Amino acid sequence: MIQIDALPAFSDNYIWLLQDTAKRQCAVVDPGDAAPVLAWLKANPTWALTDILVTHHHHDHVGGVEQLKQMTGARVCGPAAETIPGRDLALQDNAQVTALGLSFQVMAMPGHTLGHIAYFTTQTPTPLLFSGDTLFAAGCGRLFEGTPEQMHNSLERLAALPAATQVYCAHEYTLSNLRFAKAVEPENPHVVARFAEVSRLREQDRITLPSTIGLERLTNPFLRTAETSVKQKADEWKGLSNVGQAAVFAALRSWKDGF
Repeated sequence: MIQIDALPAFSDNYIWLLQDTAKRQCAVVDPGDAAPVLAWLKANPTWALTDILVTHHHHDHVGGVEQLKQMTGARVCGPAAETIPGRDLALQDNAQVTALGLSFQVMAMPGHTLGHIAYFTTQTPTPLLFSGDTLFAAGCGRLFEGTPEQMHNSLERLAALPAATQVYCAHEYTLSNLRFAKAVEPENPHVVARFAEVSRLREQDRITLPSTIGLERLTNPFLRTAETSVKQKADEWKGLSNVGQAAVFAALRSWKDGF
């Protein structure tokens, strides 16, 4: 039985803590800060940290890796195309990596960074996706290194995963993303309902994750570039007709950057 908890870090990061409750072993995803993980391990002294899974090289995702590896001996897995501190296993697209007895498919996700990867498994009752800063709840990451075409293709690959897939992204951005989604699709009832629910959760300082791929298909404008209403809004903002879904995505991303 795998349990997943969020360890908050910085102002809005989540370090995902996967726990094998039978073996009392755990793994973490994107530990930008070692302190929350070490605090959990101190509070749970019979547990062992066995694996660290990294999606990309940004400091708020890797800042705690070396200290955790030094103090626990955990194996560090990360993208082959990026410089990851302490990395033991370099992962390419479509590689398989096992952690806590689960086999994860590695998915190359160029866009936010060029070497970004995601981790996907179907070896749990509900499929799991750790998407880093590629797919957010109701949004997507900024393009720091990749092109709009690359990011659009990455998101389309994730959108094709099973609808029930639980999406564990790395930041609490859901409410601000839904404000933008409402601007893009003000008449979308799924967006309106999700905005109300997430607003209620955040008023109570509660987490809004995980999402699901099915919910993202209904409410995330960056996965809805084929929708006529989304294209029309992107065209209005750009002042021209965007040809093709990648162009619609580029217009949306540019609009969101200044939203």
